[in-house]
Amino acid sequence: MSPTRNMLPFALPDVGEEEIAEVVDTLRSGWLTTGPKARRFEQAFAEFLGDASLETVAVNSATAGLHLALEAAGVAPGDEVITTTHTFTASAEVIRYLGANPVLVDIEEHSWCIDPREIEKHVTARTKAIIAVHFGGRSANMTAILDIARRHRLKVIEDAAHALPCTHRGAMIGTLESDATVFSFYANKTMTTGEGGMLVTRDAALAKRARTMRLHGIDRDAFARFNSTVPAWRYDIVAPGFKYNMTDIAAAIGLVQLRRVRDMQQRRADIARQFDAAFASMEGIVTPPQAQAGDVHSWHLYPILVPPRVDRDRFIDAMFAQGIGMSVHYIPLHQQSYWRASCRLDARDFPVSESMYQRTASLPIYTRMTDADVKRVIAAVRTVLDQQESR
Repeated sequence: MSPTRNMLPFALPDVGEEEIAEVVDTLRSGWLTTGPKARRFEQAFAEFLGDASLETVAVNSATAGLHLALEAAGVAPGDEVITTTHTFTASAEVIRYLGANPVLVDIEEHSWCIDPREIEKHVTARTKAIIAVHFGGRSANMTAILDIARRHRLKVIEDAAHALPCTHRGAMIGTLESDATVFSFYANKTMTTGEGGMLVTRDAALAKRARTMRLHGIDRDAFARFNSTVPAWRYDIVAPGFKYNMTDIAAAIGLVQLRRVRDMQQRRADIARQFDAAFASMEGIVTPPQAQAGDVHSWHLYPILVPPRVDRDRFIDAMFAQGIGMSVHYIPLHQQSYWRASCRLDARDFPVSESMYQRTASLPIYTRMTDADVKRVIAAVRTVLDQQESR
């Protein structure tokens, strides 16, 4: 069946007149690339996390931020970095950028996040770092992960692409004892700059290296050079860097989005509560893990596990036919041809991720959804399940 004309997309950014006005102001300012608004955004982000002393480095994607964090943390060819199979490829590909080797581990059944027990099993003399992935908006068990890192003297980078705003044991993700945390502002995230990300750290040396490497390895940023009132054309290339800087146009959107992010989280949480209540009465559906008591879940995603008797692929096709956009989070890395071959992966080594993948289907959850849209999604799930179970 073909989808209805009245299609509810899987995701839509929530951008309003304030963001548009801030971008227009930037366009009229004459400074479009990394400049005053990127700096303002970096400082505002640290203040949002509750600690203005944090080092914040705005970048053009979370992938860029992860690469910079690993490079600044000293990851080098031949090192091993542990992360999870149940993630987007960026979490692992940045390890390859540095000539290091990804070591992929399974997730916890109760949290759907990287399993600390599996991390510990895979530590070797070559292990240099852990990339801990927060899945869907719920924090990974950072207490256990940081304990492992301390005992084995490993670096910890948090992939917090889904985790704004999110807490672990009452502390905001981005303020823990990790070496660095990287957030994403891609178009479908809990706040957006279109494309973009933020690297957060308490390590001044790591931040300095990341700032240098985000713009070609130049020892001075362009804003400082081109905004100077005295000749300031000299600069030095101190390393073969990258082109990872965030533009002021993107930062302008971020400045407004950041002011709205708590309200947007509350709306996502409200949609999640409506889904939870409705699906509790539908036999066989497994809903996403909640945050631990007292913690905040960002609700970037709302993946369900369809009943075992239901074919997941047919379920998604039928939902599209009902006019509901869907996705899958994730097709795990051990199912991807490059990672399967290059890391010699076997699905039997990742039983939790594999089982989840076979049944998972992500429903729309974003702030532009109305309560009528939410009811429409719930009704479509009920209809499709009834149709499939009656066959």
